[in-house]
Parts: sequence; C-alpha cells; structure tokens
Amino acid sequence: MQRREFLGTGCVAGAAALGAIAVKAGAAEPTAGPAMDPMPIGGKPVKKQILEVRQYHLDAGAMRERFEKFLAEVAVPAWNRIGVKPAGIFAVTEGTVADRKLEPAADLYVLLPHESAETFATADERLWADAEYQKAGATILAAPKDSPAYKRIESWVLLAFDAVPQVQVPTMKESRVLQMRTYESHSDLKARKKMEMFQVGGELKIFDRAGMKPVFFGETLAGGRVPNLTYMLSFEDAAAQTAGWAKFGADADWKKLSGAAEYKDTVSTITNLMMKPAAGSQI
Repeated sequence: MQRREFLGTGCVAGAAALGAIAVKAGAAEPTAGPAMDPMPIGGKPVKKQILEVRQYHLDAGAMRERFEKFLAEVAVPAWNRIGVKPAGIFAVTEGTVADRKLEPAADLYVLLPHESAETFATADERLWADAEYQKAGATILAAPKDSPAYKRIESWVLLAFDAVPQVQVPTMKESRVLQMRTYESHSDLKARKKMEMFQVGGELKIFDRAGMKPVFFGETLAGGRVPNLTYMLSFEDAAAQTAGWAKFGADADWKKLSGAAEYKDTVSTITNLMMKPAAGSQI
C-alpha cells in the first residue's frame, strides 16, 4: 500500500491550487449587508478552516469492524497529535440523492478540519513521521492485497463559510444525530448565489431560529460533483431533527426567501445523509 493512497491528500490539490486556497482561507471579513459575521474569538475575525471529508468504502462485517476500531483507537489520536481536531467519524443510517433512496452501506465518513492550506498539505508527512501511529496501526497500514483495510477512499476538500469559519462541536449526547447535505448547482454562478442565500440572504439565521445547529458549512474546492456546497447539522436526537425542519419550513422569512427570483434554480441536486457518530468520533 502506498502511504499517500491511504491518506488521500496528495492527489486532491497541487501546489497552485493550495496557493489559491491559502488566499481564500485568510481571516474571514464581515460581508456587507445582513450576513452573519464570522464567529468572534476575542473580537477578531476567525481564520477559515480547510475541511476534508472522506468516505471510506467498506464491506460489512470484519473489514468494517477492524477499520472502525483503527480509526477510533489509532487514527483519531494521531490526527489530534498533529493538530487535526476535532475529528468526526460517522456512519450513514439513511440517505437520498435527488429523492432517490440510497441503499444501506457499511461505509464510514470522516471529517478532518485543518487550520490552513499549509497544515492540510503537510498532514500526510507529519502523520507518517509519528512512530506511535505506525506501530499501533501496523496491521491496518500494512494490510495485504488479499485482505485490504478498505475498498477505496473518496475525498473532498472544502473551504469553510465566512459565517461558520470553524467546525462547531455539538452537544455530545449519546442520542445525537447528524445530517450532512450536499447541494449541487448547474453552474458556478448559481453555486455562488446559493452560498449568498445562506450568508447574505439570511438562510443561516433561519436555521439558527429553528434550533438547527451547524457543525460545518463549506464550499467544495476539490472533489466530485462540483460545483457544490456541503454542510452538516447536529440535533440532540431524531425528534429534534424532525421538529427543527418543521419549524424551518414554517418560518415566514424562509417562505419569502425561497420564493425570491434572485435565488431561483440555485440547486439542481441534493444529497441528504442522516448519520450517527461511530466509535471514537469527537463530533
């Protein structure tokens, strides 16, 4: 196994792309108009994180069990040691793409927040320089071809929204549920209008009033099905998720916003995944 294949970071962005990411990921500036300001720390703008979302394709049974144990006991502590935290690990409980129900799968999703383009680009080498990681994970890292650790990895790189520049850790109740949604657009212009709808149009404020708490909101810079944005919400339990969306849909501002001509046709396809935290998840 090639070590860069396992990490999945080397193939998603070259030096030029990382340079562009670094510029875009600078300290978020407040947007003119009624947009939500970046979440303040000490009254100063917050630097936007680079968010990596991975989907590990796994077979149910022994492969899934081994790999989930590896993530919880080896990978998450190692990521934390190099400053990648909090790390989220999620299993999908149900999902749809464009209203088509997805078949259940044993896959695991991982969310890794990076503080800058540089820390994202160097995470691979820093992880592999960790002797404890190599020793504790040897069985998985050196898995033979006839018994691989996983089938394949898909990876997406996102830039956090100005209004939600850092990953937000939810209330860590055992009953918590997560919802990850990807909004694809048919053009770059419409993708930008959808991001504007959230941050300037006021959709994020409606989410907040409905009790729908963000984990992250990000613009996809590299990965599949671009242009798109992806976000994750947290709820204390399934009942809170149902109630939150009902309140959101009934909000007078949402009814007005969703009918605005300037935001027409901003989303062409929606992927909706209901998730639960897997072993070792810090989100």
